[in-house]
Amino acid sequence: MTHELLKEIEKGSKSALLKKRIITYYIHNGNSTITDLSKVLDLSIPTVTKLVEEMCQAGFLNSYGKLETSGGRHPNLYGLNPESGYFVGVDIKMHSLNIGVIDFNGELVESRMGIPYTFENSIVGLDTLCVRIKEFVDSLALDKGKILNINVNLSGRVNPESGYSYSWFNFGEKPLAQILTDKIGFKVSIDNDTRAMTYGEFLKGNFGTKKHVLFVNVSWGLGLGIIIGGSIYTGKSGFAGEFGHTPAYDNEIICHCGKKGCLETEASGRAMHRILLERIEKGESSILSETFKDNPDVSLETIIDAVNKEDMLCIDIVEGIGYELGKHIAGLINIFNPELVIIGGILSLTGDYLIQPVRTAIRKHSLNLVNKDTIVTASCLKERAGMIGACMLARSRIFEDTL
Repeated sequence: MTHELLKEIEKGSKSALLKKRIITYYIHNGNSTITDLSKVLDLSIPTVTKLVEEMCQAGFLNSYGKLETSGGRHPNLYGLNPESGYFVGVDIKMHSLNIGVIDFNGELVESRMGIPYTFENSIVGLDTLCVRIKEFVDSLALDKGKILNINVNLSGRVNPESGYSYSWFNFGEKPLAQILTDKIGFKVSIDNDTRAMTYGEFLKGNFGTKKHVLFVNVSWGLGLGIIIGGSIYTGKSGFAGEFGHTPAYDNEIICHCGKKGCLETEASGRAMHRILLERIEKGESSILSETFKDNPDVSLETIIDAVNKEDMLCIDIVEGIGYELGKHIAGLINIFNPELVIIGGILSLTGDYLIQPVRTAIRKHSLNLVNKDTIVTASCLKERAGMIGACMLARSRIFEDTL
């Protein structure tokens, strides 16, 4: 029955689209009565009752008993059936994969962090990615026929609607999402990694009731997720949020995008790695000095660990990056006037070493009247944000609709 509804949605039948809207409502609001649902959808109670009964018979919804009220009839509560479908999320890191699966209700069923994988832009890299995903899916103790979608996070320019990635695995005319679908054997969607992290925090993190939020992803690169009025802002082609490629410096450092002086060249994990290596080579002391001599390709995780072990050189560098980042976030605050700015990505795992300089720079460089509206905080989901967000996007790509 699940796949029958998916086919109906793809055909665009009126009944299927109404059912899709009902699922969207329950995703964001939890269990509720038919009366509440009919008000939101602006449909008659008999119409909603018929749709809900059909969805219960199909296994999408469950009846969760009577709603306790102070008097009169006690209406039935309905909500999503968690076992009616599953959604897999894949978050690609430079040297590993984080993969998880959620049920239809959005609860994490299983996850694996740090699956070994070298992210390289080649056919071999793509094939290996597909093998790792299939290995994870094969290991799941659930009905594989109920896996409705897999979402893969990628950095850089991603158009989730067309399924094209313009930064990774862009080898031919066919959309990457379709290539992955063919290779893995399940429906696959793709999206930008920072947008996935933002969406994960929105549904499962520390947004609360806030509707105007910026999520700054400070990883190897630097990205921005934007929530406006409770909805993710993607831009015309899905490319919104390329914060790291703001022209910010006259430093002659070539960014990986090919241009010089991008913000990312001085405020990112890649910048942290380069600056630390340069300062060690100049004779400054760090607990990583010998490590860099043996192998300059030190992982960012190793550097973050050194910061949290109070290595003074690493702390000094991350604080400098935080201040530079904060100056430019100040500009975003002046433009967007957000309620909340969340700092995520691997550099956020240094905690106040990064966050406090960001706050200091924001106070100095943004308009006082504007920044008073804004709370600046670290990611609640931390390293799990991208994986959880990927799972949630896998579900939203199939079922969510704008109410």
